[in-house]
Amino acid sequence: MNTLEALTTRRSCRSYLPDPVPAELIDQILEAGTFAPTGMGRQSPIIVAITNKEVRDELSRLNAAVMGGEDDPFYGAPAVLVVLARKDVGTHVYDGSLVMGNMLNAAHELGLGSCWIHRAKEEFETAEGRTILSRLGIDADEYEGIGNCIVGYAAAPAQEAAPRKAEYIYRIA
Repeated sequence: MNTLEALTTRRSCRSYLPDPVPAELIDQILEAGTFAPTGMGRQSPIIVAITNKEVRDELSRLNAAVMGGEDDPFYGAPAVLVVLARKDVGTHVYDGSLVMGNMLNAAHELGLGSCWIHRAKEEFETAEGRTILSRLGIDADEYEGIGNCIVGYAAAPAQEAAPRKAEYIYRIA
């Protein structure tokens, strides 16, 4: 699969098999994230790779609570790759978003399903979220949650892409 094919065929996956993702595939996705462009090359983001079921479930509960729900917002995906970025870098949200995009596309390239799950900012503003970061030696005051990249084996084939809207592109020639 070439880059353009990967970009046009990737879809968000919202149903996963419980099978764990091999560490070597997670490592490839993480590496792809580290090569995302960042403002002035400052590399403001960090990635927290969660494959431990108890911690994954704890984060799922935090995310669901932000929404006011109880269902698993991670759709059963066995791995969550959390992107955070340094708050003191003006481009931190954009930098982290590009890391998320690289990881989503890398997962697809490797035959895995993925989806961007929001509310990482709110998760890590809670006492429980701050504790998760603290256990890793990460100062929650210095970082903002950008997104959760859930990853796993898709339970069903991806759907076809919706047609692109007519007003997507404007040209000045």
